[in-house]
Amino acid sequence: MISVLASQPAMRRLRLSATLTGYIARQYLFWFGSFYFAIVAIIFLATIVDLLDRLATKDVSLVVSLKMASLKLPYLSQEVMPFTVLFAAMATFWRLTRSHELVVARAAGVSVWQFLLPVLGSSVVIGMLAVSALNPLASILLSRYERLEASYIRNQQSVLAVSETGLWLRQADDDGQSVIHAERVKPGSVFLQQVIVFRYADQDRFVDRIDAREAQLQDGRWLILDAMLSRPGEASQFYEQFELPTDLTVDKIQESFAPPETIAFWHLPRFIELMQAAGFSATPHRLQFHRLLALPMLFAAMVLLAATFSLRPQRRGRVGVAILAGMLTGFLLYFLSNFVFAIGLSGTIPIVLAAWTPAGVSLMLGVAMLLHLEDG
Repeated sequence: MISVLASQPAMRRLRLSATLTGYIARQYLFWFGSFYFAIVAIIFLATIVDLLDRLATKDVSLVVSLKMASLKLPYLSQEVMPFTVLFAAMATFWRLTRSHELVVARAAGVSVWQFLLPVLGSSVVIGMLAVSALNPLASILLSRYERLEASYIRNQQSVLAVSETGLWLRQADDDGQSVIHAERVKPGSVFLQQVIVFRYADQDRFVDRIDAREAQLQDGRWLILDAMLSRPGEASQFYEQFELPTDLTVDKIQESFAPPETIAFWHLPRFIELMQAAGFSATPHRLQFHRLLALPMLFAAMVLLAATFSLRPQRRGRVGVAILAGMLTGFLLYFLSNFVFAIGLSGTIPIVLAAWTPAGVSLMLGVAMLLHLEDG
């Protein structure tokens, strides 16, 4: 009888804990959704205005601008999600503190780490969904946006593709166009190996084919070594050196790679392997892959930072200061993160360290500040 009575308060505490957990999680998800859709709406309007300004001198309709803004919106919404997590967590803790609900929870013996858990868990789940679901959708739509932007604004076309069969280049000149295939590229240069060139005249009429051991990009030309030239109905001719005019440069070729943001998280590892096998550097793509892996940790760090500025009761007139301090901290971390990523891209520090440092440092900073302010 005594054991049954003793177990009843414990069961009530367990039910209360589950109820409180669900309540805090719902509050956080409500604020996250509110901030997210508000920020996305502002970004959408700003993107439309920017595109209208950039396309003002082009013969482009409003429908195209709206389409391009819609295609870019998922990527931009993914980029602002850390700030959304920060603002939503601050709003949740500030509201619960202002209504004295967290004070009552603490009086009941609930520690700060316990009522942080539902917000941390929700943020980690949101981060995982952003990486696994939102990122693939955003990358597909962003690649379509990049093609429209190249066509309408930059008047450029992609000239390069990397696949399992090797490297493919496409170039145009006064006589027509050429399609160049190479099995691999010597690292650190545009020196193609095991080359095949298909040349076409106007209206895509096939002219000839060149098979060669190597081709090197020089100023205004491809210098092709040990070339075998084949034309329809004619005997093949061998050239120790053969020159093919081109307007391609190393910078143009590098710019033609698919940007890391346009490749889905699930496809990045394979794309990195293909680029490395072709002889090109995959540093930006490796950085993007590890950045996405670290995103759930970054969201958790944002929650801890928000808690340090909004959990404790604020004196009258100090609420705005605390909120402003939290927002400034978030923006400061954003700029420091971009700085660390730039250092990683330059090769000064390892890619893995550059990608995980912002999330790791933010997480440790948030834990340290909470341990300093709270009694644990």
